[in-house]
Amino acid sequence: MKFDVKRLVELGLLRKIPVSREKAQDSIKTAESWLSEGKKNLRSKAFRSCLLSSYLAMFHSGRAVLFVNGYREKSHFAVARFLEDFYVRKNLLEKKWVEILDYYRETRHDDQYGTSFIATEQEAKNALRSAQEFVERIKALLDSY
Repeated sequence: MKFDVKRLVELGLLRKIPVSREKAQDSIKTAESWLSEGKKNLRSKAFRSCLLSSYLAMFHSGRAVLFVNGYREKSHFAVARFLEDFYVRKNLLEKKWVEILDYYRETRHDDQYGTSFIATEQEAKNALRSAQEFVERIKALLDSY
């Protein structure tokens, strides 16, 4: 099923708010803070925490894009769908970034709600690298405004 922004609003997964560049900047700062946390977690060999920190960096940078467009998410799922509808569909963002965000959103879900999730050092390194690249790509997208 395709989820466009209109449908996400109808379902209550997105809410219209005033456009806010300030909230977007704050969300990017939060994303960068999570990246820093992820690096500390990796150095400490806290691999599950590194995965979570990496995902949260992606989530917060993604929601920055919502803020500059006058939306707020009510679901992590909605952030990826918003990026897909507003940016990928218009060829302003490569689809791979939405796929990466979805992959780590699902990984975070498996970790938080599963009973047998195990994170490896390589997975943690990959997540952190992906998060760093994701945040940079979103910052570049925001700079185009």
